[in-house]
Amino acid sequence: MDLHCVAGKVLVATPRLAAEHDPRKLDILQRQQLDRLLIALAGPVAIAWFYTPMALEFAAHVPAAITVYDCMDELSMFRGASPRLSLLERRLLKKADLVFAGGRSLFEAKRRICGNVHLFPSSVDVTHFHQARDSQSAQPPDQANLPRPRIGFFGVIDERIDYVLLSAMATARPDWHFIMVGPTAKIDPAHLPQHPNLHWIGKRSYDELPAYLAGWDAGIMPFALNDATRFISPTKTPEFLAAAVPLVSTPIADVITDWGNDNLVEIADGPEAMIAALERLLKRPRAQWLANVDERLSKQSWDMIWAGMERLIDRTAIGKSLTDRPRPLDVKRYE
Repeated sequence: MDLHCVAGKVLVATPRLAAEHDPRKLDILQRQQLDRLLIALAGPVAIAWFYTPMALEFAAHVPAAITVYDCMDELSMFRGASPRLSLLERRLLKKADLVFAGGRSLFEAKRRICGNVHLFPSSVDVTHFHQARDSQSAQPPDQANLPRPRIGFFGVIDERIDYVLLSAMATARPDWHFIMVGPTAKIDPAHLPQHPNLHWIGKRSYDELPAYLAGWDAGIMPFALNDATRFISPTKTPEFLAAAVPLVSTPIADVITDWGNDNLVEIADGPEAMIAALERLLKRPRAQWLANVDERLSKQSWDMIWAGMERLIDRTAIGKSLTDRPRPLDVKRYE
């Protein structure tokens, strides 16, 4: 297991499993590694925090004081999802003391089967994405020489993207340049639509994103309307806005409810409507829109989200009579 410490407080433990291992034994091996790590750290577990129900396969036995399920996606609807995922999620919903839902649609779906679900939509690191507002920002070399207008997207390129829509837009507006930043997953890159004005940039780091956004005239979220997008609440929505990039999205339920109804994001269905919305954005004065964006973003932050989660955790600890919190684990030896 690879171990390294982040910021002096967070120990990241990554299991490295040889390719020749029997896949049926991977969960057993991961459980053994986890148990050895917990014994070495020699401290009780205050909170077991699950991001995926699949982790129950090797961590269900961890005797934590509080169990949290942080549900950010309806993973069972993603391509290649394990057939056991839905069963394991039901077990995790029953086991968890707290369930945090990362979007409104997820919240509505999970609270039908679990009473202790709390809504925490994704926030944004405003300071980081404000860097894109600096007109003097140096442009990445792979987009610096592209003509304008530039229409951009960043995120994972997978089954959630509407490639037919994207191809139709690139065909209809050959004078616009569409820039797609992000890694491909679960699709064959050879099958991506190819046009002279459609640019597949590939994966870039979080730190590099503001420089790309600084050179875009508008943004798009060309999500397909399918099972994989039915419950999504894209984190990138407020990130586009913090970067002062006007945005058009296909009609994703959470985007409509959280951003479209306040006229902060344009909603369009189909290539003609998407192009018409982009044309409006490219011509629209931005001062009032940006003032509305900044007012909205001033009311949310990751710190505020964590403060809300921490209050619920403290309340749960009191309810379970956990008067003595376990001491922090000693991770200094791994720095």
